[in-house]
Amino acid sequence: MEFPTEIEYNMSMKQKRCVILPFVLLLLLICADFLGAQETAQAQYTRRYQNGTQLYKLARYQEAAIEFRRAQEIAPTVNEKSAALYWVILSQLAYSDFGSAIRDMEDLAKTAPTSPYTRDMLYHRGRVYYNQGYYEEALFYLNRYNQATTDADRQSADRRAASFFWMGECLFAMGQYEEAEKFYAWVIARYTDSPKVEAAAYRIDLIKQKKIESELLALLQWSHEEALRTSEDYQRTIRTYEYTLNMYQRRIAELSNTENVILNMNNQEFRPSGQQQTADDAGTPERLIQEPESVEYTYNDYLIERARQLGNNVQEILNNNESGGR
Repeated sequence: MEFPTEIEYNMSMKQKRCVILPFVLLLLLICADFLGAQETAQAQYTRRYQNGTQLYKLARYQEAAIEFRRAQEIAPTVNEKSAALYWVILSQLAYSDFGSAIRDMEDLAKTAPTSPYTRDMLYHRGRVYYNQGYYEEALFYLNRYNQATTDADRQSADRRAASFFWMGECLFAMGQYEEAEKFYAWVIARYTDSPKVEAAAYRIDLIKQKKIESELLALLQWSHEEALRTSEDYQRTIRTYEYTLNMYQRRIAELSNTENVILNMNNQEFRPSGQQQTADDAGTPERLIQEPESVEYTYNDYLIERARQLGNNVQEILNNNESGGR
């Protein structure tokens, strides 16, 4: 077996290097391009993110949302994408685009379910539902946030205090004042340094005032109903007396007519035949003494006296009613 000489061996190695070297160079170029692209994407992400932060601080929330959205689209990692999307949502909430914020919250929950940003979105989602008037849904998400967090630091404590406060606000808006008062009292007792303490104390005073107003309103309503019942009783009594009085007056009128007829007949009996009654004779006391006392005449006097008494009773009731109304 013949072995290659040293010259032949060197020539063979040179040929192999000539073949391998281009592949190595190509691989290095590809790696360099990839690293350069990575650096460019990272630099773009950082620039977009910083621009969004500056715009957010200047309260230019719509522009900030655009910058954060661009940073999200070119984010190199999942964590950076989650951070950019988190600030997109906060910007949308700042200019009250609640529908877009809810959609991005769902996207964030799918992209990074275990991210701290996703946990914080429970609080913001509860706030969105409160602003939209969905108080039960807001209570659900705020309660989930409280269960997922602790008072580990000042920021977490303030956020939990705010969460309890907004739960009280949901109950207050639903008219459940006693339950709402418990959450306000909890904020005041446990989170004494929270910015929500003053607002919670104001709400408690307002609830106490509402309780007093409710009690006064109930008392006023009862008094009004009682006055109406009393007035109706007076009116019924007056109508009864008026009806009875009218009935007696009609009866008196009927009996007066009957009495006149009877008196005329009696006068004719005591007058001699052929003698006519004169106006003077009809009204003389002597003639009246001679007339027999009839049952109708006695009952007539009774009715007149009864009618007079009824009139006095009606007048007394009217006077009492007027003095009571004053």
